[in-house]
Amino acid sequence: MTKDLTLRYTAIQSFYWMGFATISGFASVFLLAMGFSNTRIGFIMAISGLVSAAVQPIAATLAEGEGRTSLKSLLYGIGGLVTVLGLGLTALSQMGGPAVLVGLLYGGSLFLLHLAQPLINATGTEALNHGQRLNWGLARGIGSASYAAIACVLGYLTDRVGCVSIPVMIAVSFGGLTLCLTAFPFAKSGGRGTEQGATTPLAFFQKYPRFAVLLVGAVLLFTGHTILNSFNFQIVQSKGGGSGEMGLAAALSACYELPTMFFFALMAKRIRCDTWMRVAGGFFTLKAAATWLAPNVPVFLGIQIFQMLGFGLVAVASVHYINAIMNQEDAIKGQAYFTVTMTLGTVLGALMGGAMLDRFGVDAVLACISAVSLTGTLILCASTQRT
Repeated sequence: MTKDLTLRYTAIQSFYWMGFATISGFASVFLLAMGFSNTRIGFIMAISGLVSAAVQPIAATLAEGEGRTSLKSLLYGIGGLVTVLGLGLTALSQMGGPAVLVGLLYGGSLFLLHLAQPLINATGTEALNHGQRLNWGLARGIGSASYAAIACVLGYLTDRVGCVSIPVMIAVSFGGLTLCLTAFPFAKSGGRGTEQGATTPLAFFQKYPRFAVLLVGAVLLFTGHTILNSFNFQIVQSKGGGSGEMGLAAALSACYELPTMFFFALMAKRIRCDTWMRVAGGFFTLKAAATWLAPNVPVFLGIQIFQMLGFGLVAVASVHYINAIMNQEDAIKGQAYFTVTMTLGTVLGALMGGAMLDRFGVDAVLACISAVSLTGTLILCASTQRT
């Protein structure tokens, strides 16, 4: 019987993006409070992202396998593990545990956070493939709204209660995600059948060479995007603000993504997806440059609107673009490679951002990522093909 699973899937997306806002968005706040330097914070983010990038294709392969039990088990395992890690970090933050253990637990949370993303997406697409009704765009948009809400709440709590509120929210968000998974009817039937598309990375990129170039541009764009998000606290401090203003900025940027996600189907009917991809690349660079030039917190908060046609646009336009330029049997691989590209951008951003902040300061970092983002935009615009 066909079911409408939008509400249940929305709950899964909401708790996941609450966890994303907490673990990724407030990593610097928590680790700085625990005595870590910017360089060490960047190292933790980079290692966890690099391991995740290596494991994500394996997880995607399992998600495409014949049995859906593997997908369900993976998500249950991730949800349970991150909940336990959040509780462990809560205890360490109160007792002043060893820095090595804190770094390992937080790095493990970051690794599992990125690993879960393609599996969360696969949960929704598999339901659609098995004939269930599900509004994917609406669920993802409300996930961004949840990101905004929890970022705002955590910004307030860290000012009033302290950094202990961060690992508590990690445990709450992934505990809630695990509970929501129990209410979602995972499909148990077989997969799509025998794959006839490109079977190796080399064969895939020989088949889609321009897409390979596009991914290089995307890596550069996500590198700058990662630095802006992961070291948002230090950027806000340079403008004269604190964790409250950081939480507000994160909430605003997430809210600005919502109109694009909700209405992209209508936008794509009027303007081709390849054009929207180029627009998104331009707004990544525009936000980076505007952040560099922003003289104070009010202006910094105002430029968060560029998120609407930057990350908010590429998050949905890339899905439609990949489906448009690739054969059906290769589209899933294309989506997986694009997800890995985001993770690689996270690794480079973490390595560059932490080390450069310690050595050169915020202004030098913002100038650098403006140049990196511009290079990424030019590569993306040149390699994007007409749909």
